[in-house]
Amino acid sequence: MPTCLIVPEAMRDVPERYVDVLREAGFDIVYPKNPELARNRGGESELIAELQGVDATIAGSEGYTPKVLAAVPSLRVIARAGVGYDGVNVPAATDHSIPVTITPTANHEAVAEMTLALMFAASRMIVSNDKQVRAGKWPRRLPMASRGKTIGIFGLGRIGSTMAFRAAGLGMRVLATEKFPNAEFVRSQKIQLVELDQLLAESDIVSVHAPLTDDTRGLFNAKAFARMKPGSIFLNTARGGLMVEADLYQALASGHLRAAGLDVFEQEPPSAD
Repeated sequence: MPTCLIVPEAMRDVPERYVDVLREAGFDIVYPKNPELARNRGGESELIAELQGVDATIAGSEGYTPKVLAAVPSLRVIARAGVGYDGVNVPAATDHSIPVTITPTANHEAVAEMTLALMFAASRMIVSNDKQVRAGKWPRRLPMASRGKTIGIFGLGRIGSTMAFRAAGLGMRVLATEKFPNAEFVRSQKIQLVELDQLLAESDIVSVHAPLTDDTRGLFNAKAFARMKPGSIFLNTARGGLMVEADLYQALASGHLRAAGLDVFEQEPPSAD
């Protein structure tokens, strides 16, 4: 019986979503000894050990390097639980005739919802106000309302489009930067397509939803943050490598940006510093 290694820790909480399907397909299901393997905290040797005798893996963010792939001849498929090929050396997988798949529609709604949550937390100062109230203070700063504000969405794929749809429903003006837009969707949602410079200059909130490529790595740096409106908000729920965290910190510390909402970082998990 072929064996499938389920790496993402969160999948252990919802076995009803996949156990029966895999077993009916003839797979024996196993889990890594280290539940944090999907966070890429184990090294190559640990991943190699976990993959011995495994035919298929549902992968998280662990690193499928050339060394790892060369050491697991039984592996026949890598299925990424998410969007993007993060952690998988696709050329090396191709060299070993191992197909790599992704799940492009699995989490776009959830990521858009998280982005909205971060937007509200930042614009309404929920976290900072909570801290101050717990410290015995009673802050009275004026929050930023959503209706009538401009949101700039960088990347209008599944997640960016879902976020644009929700922002339009909140009465926000939606700008977007996208190389290959869906013309019908753009028209129906009254989205204005603009270049990045205009998006940065006119948006009260900038929300990033683009893949990490050689062209986009570090794109949101000191120069980009300086172009954003004073008092604006930066959101990133795409990939940490799209931004330069040190530059973002300076933009926040100087008061140029009002707030930032992140659920991705350049280094994951982030360091204590």
